[in-house]
Amino acid sequence: MQEMERIDKILNHDLFIECVEKNRKAEENRQFCRHDMVHFLDVARIGMILKLKEGIPVADELVYAAGLLHDIGRYVQYADGTPHELASAAIAPKILADCGFDDKETGDILNAIRLHRTKEIAGEPSLAGILYRADKASRPCFVCRAEKDCNWKNERKNLRIRF
Repeated sequence: MQEMERIDKILNHDLFIECVEKNRKAEENRQFCRHDMVHFLDVARIGMILKLKEGIPVADELVYAAGLLHDIGRYVQYADGTPHELASAAIAPKILADCGFDDKETGDILNAIRLHRTKEIAGEPSLAGILYRADKASRPCFVCRAEKDCNWKNERKNLRIRF
């Protein structure tokens, strides 16, 4: 298994930890899916499964970095209405630079973060496509207590295990 030192740096980065905590506080009373470490790791790990199953040549660390950082700005959306994909893409560059990602890698990760809610990229064999599909596949609707009240359409809900 390839070492992922830069991913360990993200997990221990002060700004990342601060954002995870701000998300936790902002979603303290949220009954629906949360944007926390469980979600971030689920997205990263499902992204790896998709990358391997589909044979997409994207570095493991890029898949993990995108999965970990794609929703770190969710608390900003709650505070001022900024779409969380834009808030997350605004926060991530500092973390990525401090953790050793180069400009090209950072650009690819930020593009994926910005597009992770854009349905048009769903089928792309790219980091952005992987992140989109992994994010949508990560929700365990089949065991969610709030599933009946969720505003996701039934055809979008994950009512059976795929990954």
